Amino acid sequence: MEEYTFLRQFADSWMLLLLFAVFVGVVFWVFRPGSSKTHTDSANIPFRNEDKPATSKEARK
Repeated sequence: MEEYTFLRQFADSWMLLLLFAVFVGVVFWVFRPGSSKTHTDSANIPFRNEDKPATSKEARK
């Protein structure tokens, strides 16, 4: 069997299943219970220090 044919069949079958499983895993990881606090904290990063620059102690958090 030629290398191209083998890789083409692999990509059409097993790689498709692998990438779909990775996609489903990432979706479940993002929407898992308890992750909303992490996402809310990340979304508010630009608004943390509106009045003054962050001090070195605040920057470490």
